[in-house]
Amino acid sequence: MELLSRESQALAGILLISLVTVESGGLYLLKIVRGRAEVTPFQLAFARAGHAHAGVLLLLALLCQPYVDATGLTGATEWFARSGVAVAALLMPGGFFFSSMGQGRTAPNRFIVMVFAGAALLAASLLTLGIGLLA
Repeated sequence: MELLSRESQALAGILLISLVTVESGGLYLLKIVRGRAEVTPFQLAFARAGHAHAGVLLLLALLCQPYVDATGLTGATEWFARSGVAVAALLMPGGFFFSSMGQGRTAPNRFIVMVFAGAALLAASLLTLGIGLLA
């Protein structure tokens, strides 16, 4: 009996390796908090938000993998349920980081749209997985 499908094993491996990038991002956050990087209060808030979203969403994407295997989803809906949270884990933190880049920035730039796109993708993929589990 297979514990995880090959697809879940592959994505889980990628997600676990990706968590190392969140860890290294934590070093940058420590640099900010210790006063070794000049940022505005807005940039500090967005760095914290991006870091937190990255870690939580990668863990959520890992958690989703065995549940996708437990559904009867196939094809595009299976792929969407399996990878949507993982892609949201790139979009949302990326939106926080990219929209706050630049010396002295005090408001987000147009990259903030990535946060909203990631949130929509997250909701849609979780709804697909939830419905797949209930069906």
